[in-house]
Amino acid sequence: MEIIELLKALILGFVEGMTEFAPVSSTGHMIIVDDMWLKTEEFLGKYPANTFKIVVQLGSILAVIVVMWKRMLSLVGLYNIEGQAKSINGRFNLLHVIVGMLPAVVLGFAFKDFIDDHLFKVEHVVYALVAGAILMIAADKLAPRKPKVDSLDKISYGLAFKVGLVQCLSLWPGFSRSGATISGGVLFGMSHRVAADFTFIMAVPIMAGASLVSVLKNWDTLSMDYFGFYAVGFISSFVFALLSIKFFLALISKVKLMPFAIYRLVLAAVLCVIIFM
Repeated sequence: MEIIELLKALILGFVEGMTEFAPVSSTGHMIIVDDMWLKTEEFLGKYPANTFKIVVQLGSILAVIVVMWKRMLSLVGLYNIEGQAKSINGRFNLLHVIVGMLPAVVLGFAFKDFIDDHLFKVEHVVYALVAGAILMIAADKLAPRKPKVDSLDKISYGLAFKVGLVQCLSLWPGFSRSGATISGGVLFGMSHRVAADFTFIMAVPIMAGASLVSVLKNWDTLSMDYFGFYAVGFISSFVFALLSIKFFLALISKVKLMPFAIYRLVLAAVLCVIIFM
């Protein structure tokens, strides 16, 4: 591939890594940057370009595993976190993650073709940015003043499932998986930090599964000629996600969701001017 094409992969990896964990929609930002400026569909084709936007997120997911490896191993009983208190619900484990991701997995399989064919467009991202911002504002305004769930180990299976239902909104590109999940968690009594931790942990199997499904579905359209493009995007996403994860986790407890909601509304307004005027 030409240098300019690999540079585009590097830019998209940067966008993914820096936005995956903020509730602003990494997929939405990649669609905006790609459709309006980079135009990767012109040399990759529609479905390989869409698949790249999913697969590149694996770099960010690997960053989560690197940063949160102790908690990830504790899910399957391979590591005992010092000071981890057992609540009446039992310690946070793999079943909580499965219950939380189940609704989005079911709906994702059911509507995968519809999403690929109709929702990977800038105008749909604009609508999702606004809708997600409204949910985030509502979460900050309506959340209990004192969170009832201030530790992952206080999450019940029922709570994990309810948050998983809200996460289904993130199937709409531009809505933001972290924005939907953190908002749902906060509305149901989690602290912002616990909701963010739960979001990141659930992201690992969800995004790995979504990437696998997208690759298998579009296998016939992929080519080894794209390997360099995918590899550069993956590495770029991983590096920049490592830089952003801890910063966001520290920030979310202090500023909550409102600043991100305002950013989404401003971005949507700017896009409306560019697209519709």
